[in-house]
Amino acid sequence: MNVWVQFASGAALMSSFFFLGWVYARKINNYSWVDAFWAIGIGITAVFWLAFGDWSLKHSIAAGMVGLWSLRLGGHLQKRIRKHHPSEDARYTKLREAWKGNVASRFFWFFQAQALSVIILAIPFLIIARDQDTTWGLWETIGLIVWITGILGESIADSQMAAFKHENHSSSAVCQSGLWYYSRHPNYFFEAVIWIGFYLYACGSPWGWATIHAPALITYLLLFVTGIPRTEAGAVIRKGDAYRRYQKSTSAFIPWFPKKVK
Repeated sequence: MNVWVQFASGAALMSSFFFLGWVYARKINNYSWVDAFWAIGIGITAVFWLAFGDWSLKHSIAAGMVGLWSLRLGGHLQKRIRKHHPSEDARYTKLREAWKGNVASRFFWFFQAQALSVIILAIPFLIIARDQDTTWGLWETIGLIVWITGILGESIADSQMAAFKHENHSSSAVCQSGLWYYSRHPNYFFEAVIWIGFYLYACGSPWGWATIHAPALITYLLLFVTGIPRTEAGAVIRKGDAYRRYQKSTSAFIPWFPKKVK
């Protein structure tokens, strides 16, 4: 299959997928579902593209990596969305207020914009799918090791936070145990590590190095847009001075030993 036909097919698939997602979200009146669709969409797109390549161990492991990541994160997000339904994430509540009188149509285009972001972020897997050399190499090994580190770290961080919330029902309690002792957002840090693993794996294929945009964009979003800034703003409101002390002592992103705060 021609690369442009392959790319366009993936784009059409995601446009349709997010259209159905928009229909569902509109029906239940909860647009927070776009987050779960985003995670699942990347997995679907990547595996779809890989399925048209010369299927090999290299392609199978790439599909397994992105598929497992997609199912884990998508499942985690949908569970959280269901738990809070019918309440929406604050981001989408604000968009509703800004788009009064035209909410449904604006969210339609918002969902389509997310479909575009999925296509852009899944490009490393298109590069892998187009690689006619299916032999396993050093880059694939390094990428897989980094990815395993990331997926294990993120899973452990999420598990530790879930256990903390189960034992501490106060909204003002601050988790400072396990990985959260070394970073205020170990889940975000290991999410970035996962995407670095995807990128390094793609570097084993021609032009794979050019997909640096994927981990760079994910890391930028985590550090400056939808990740740390939004999470910390809400944490300060709910937890007050306890979280401010945590901010002063503990690294925001990269795990490190905390500083002593007087």
